[in-house]
Amino acid sequence: MASVGDVYRFLDQRAPFSYQLDFDNAGFLVGREGAQVTSILVALDLTEEVLEEAIAKKVNLIVTHHPLIWGKLSAVTDRDLTGKKILTLLEHGIAVISAHTNLDAVEGGVNTALAESVGLKDCVPLQEDGLDQSGKPYGIGRVGALSEEVSLTEFARRVKTALGLEGIRMMDARRPVHRVAVGGGACGGMLADVLRAGCDTFVTSELKHDVYLEAKSRGINLIDAGHYGTEAVVCPILVSWLKEAFPSLSVELASQQGEVFSYL
Repeated sequence: MASVGDVYRFLDQRAPFSYQLDFDNAGFLVGREGAQVTSILVALDLTEEVLEEAIAKKVNLIVTHHPLIWGKLSAVTDRDLTGKKILTLLEHGIAVISAHTNLDAVEGGVNTALAESVGLKDCVPLQEDGLDQSGKPYGIGRVGALSEEVSLTEFARRVKTALGLEGIRMMDARRPVHRVAVGGGACGGMLADVLRAGCDTFVTSELKHDVYLEAKSRGINLIDAGHYGTEAVVCPILVSWLKEAFPSLSVELASQQGEVFSYL
């Protein structure tokens, strides 16, 4: 049987926590390292619904992408949502490990999954943050090419279908789509990297008005596919990794999760 520490060390090998960005809080966040694990639930966020699902299924480890704990945690009480979740986790003996920007940066993680989902080939990091043990660069985002040039409308339809989205926002810079950058989550601040990479199109989420204006003036097509939509693609990959590494454990993708907003 595996321990929480065993699962943490495995994830650290697949997506080293040393890759995380300075602002991040990825890692082993709640629980006892030596506690034995019988079942794992994988989710993008540790929402109240995911927590209820874990309790109902008697899960003792939750692996998420987004960290439960952000910034300074000065108290753990039932006066705020994070405190309530931590108390509930401890009361039910559930540990939490979160792989965030380290999973964004590593090959095979969030951005690799996103790039492959929308049909990009020959991908390289959009932003190089360092070199892995084999000397290959790792970093946030990916740049790749479509096998053939298409219109932005056609490509946006592909993205919407591939990511299972109800809706999508786009800004047409009047250019066909061929060389594309992707950034899972809120990567609007990487527009300069997209320009340097010679891309005609950028797929990311949570784009601000000024980013749309700058991209339009620079001739870059934009597709805002939502934070959940651009990152949830990694959750089945995490499930696959964990099942392969720990075949004796029950590993499931959380069913009580999804986009938090809807379209009218």
